[in-house]
Amino acid sequence: MSAYLALAVSVGVLAVLDTWLYFGPGASTAIAGLVWVSFIAWGCFFQSGAGTKGLMTAILGMTFGALVGVAAVLLASGPLAGLGDPWAISVTVGLGAFVICLASKIPQLSVIPASVYGFAAVAGPIALGVKGATEALLPVVISIVIGAVFGFVSELLANALTKKA
Repeated sequence: MSAYLALAVSVGVLAVLDTWLYFGPGASTAIAGLVWVSFIAWGCFFQSGAGTKGLMTAILGMTFGALVGVAAVLLASGPLAGLGDPWAISVTVGLGAFVICLASKIPQLSVIPASVYGFAAVAGPIALGVKGATEALLPVVISIVIGAVFGFVSELLANALTKKA
């Protein structure tokens, strides 16, 4: 089959499995509802060049961004809380973006969007009140790893399904 169709088939089939992991009978309550983080990491894997490079970029970059996001929330609700909600949150998001951009000098963190995705991914469960800042980190990182691995496997499967010339 063509590479185009093979990728569509592999991603489609594996998307069923990925989603089932989050909502099926054996789903972990620790990561319940974070399937969207897995899909962001999956997309980040391909956006980062796929292969081993894409796998490492998605996992390291998104995890770093999630750590920066947790730090921003802790700053906004701690030392900078006196600024009031709109300002404390705004200032810490700006600081987080600043740190993410500076960190891009490190080769493993050079894909700024990967870190931004992680920052945003950890903000979701915190902003929705589902998890506190530190409680959100581990489930988000687990979902990042799951999504990046699904990206890697979908690439391998698509390559296996592609008709060779």
